[in-house]
Amino acid sequence: MRRALLPILSLLAAVSLAAPPAFAGHGKEEKKAPATYFALQPLTATTIRRDGRRGVMTLEIGVEALDPKLMDYAQKSEPRLRAAFAQTLMTYTAGMPRGAPPDLTYLGGKMQDAADKVLGRKGSKVLLGSAMVN
Repeated sequence: MRRALLPILSLLAAVSLAAPPAFAGHGKEEKKAPATYFALQPLTATTIRRDGRRGVMTLEIGVEALDPKLMDYAQKSEPRLRAAFAQTLMTYTAGMPRGAPPDLTYLGGKMQDAADKVLGRKGSKVLLGSAMVN
């Protein structure tokens, strides 16, 4: 008896997990809020570590824009933003003192300047995630 119920119960469990709820698709359609943030792939640049060997600084970065038109333009300009951010990061790490921790306040300001220049106006906000030096 138990062996006969096991396949039936597993089939019912699979069907119940795959079936949509009874109220799904009925009523009002929900409008999705427009995106206000997107993250870029992490940026990397070489630096000199405390022991004199070469190291790599990795920085996570994203852009926030509350204006939908500016956000759309920022998303379309992602390759240009990424290039400007990478150039800013490489310039910064080339002048970093050996073994010094990164100054994210200064770097964030430079990244914001680069974003404003690429986008042609102010209104976006550059957000820095984690910064690591290996």
